[in-house]
Amino acid sequence: MLGLPGLRLPPAGFLLLLPFLLLLLPATPAPHRASYKPVIVVHGLFDSSYSFRHLLEYINETHPGTVVTVLDLFDGRESLRPLWEQVQGFREAVAPIMAKAPQGVHLICYSQGGLVCRALLSVMDDHNVDSFISLSSPQMGQYGDTDYLKWLFPTSMRSNLYRICYSPWGQEFSICNYWHDPHHDDLYLNASSFLALINGERDHPNATAWRKNFLRVGRLVLIGGPDDGVITPWQSSFFGFYDANETVLEMEEQLVYLRDSFGLKTLLARGAIVRCPMAGISHTAWHSNRTLYETCIEPWLS
Repeated sequence: MLGLPGLRLPPAGFLLLLPFLLLLLPATPAPHRASYKPVIVVHGLFDSSYSFRHLLEYINETHPGTVVTVLDLFDGRESLRPLWEQVQGFREAVAPIMAKAPQGVHLICYSQGGLVCRALLSVMDDHNVDSFISLSSPQMGQYGDTDYLKWLFPTSMRSNLYRICYSPWGQEFSICNYWHDPHHDDLYLNASSFLALINGERDHPNATAWRKNFLRVGRLVLIGGPDDGVITPWQSSFFGFYDANETVLEMEEQLVYLRDSFGLKTLLARGAIVRCPMAGISHTAWHSNRTLYETCIEPWLS
């Protein structure tokens, strides 16, 4: 056999063992996939963490490894507690989660919980919320006869509920904190201890700081639809609401937007508001509908 001068070939036995020796070498590490930001879920009126088992399942399937915390506070009838009391409780619960997530967190907040979360974004000057997903939440208030109202106030209808809700006693109930009667706007502005404040509709010493805090959010995702059956008008989920004639004015026609009283106009100008309307979903099905999740929630869980 011809060979090259000075070149010594390895023994035949070594060549036979070479494939097995290569198996012993450490494998090339797989490319590192960035971890997903933690998700915090806040429930609505008369809800509990159990209601969100389907949503938790969807997130685990599409974004495996995501740390999801469904806060188990103010469940059931406790959700009727005044909203500022709930905001304080939820603030104490979310602060340590945010502190452990320097890259930021996502908030998914359902129904009444969407108002709790908006207040959290207003009062927390160090929050690091990337996406605030408001899931069928009465962001501009509620004005409708629902089963919840009939259970709470069996002798009252929406036309006269202002007599209860706009009293000091009525403001002790969460639902009265965002009751918005378009026919008694002066009473609403003077009596509302919650919604009128976070909307910046009434002057208060923290208004400027709250607006600055709210604008720390990376993205506001608004979800709702015409077949909700509870949120009235359903456009409240998108910051629309009735005028005095019960004609719905969209967000861009609302004074809180035109005055940019808490930052809506600024958010829209920077492209940070996503609106995702979807028909055919009732109020209690928003957090269990897979199509809704894939269309309106999953894309924003980075």
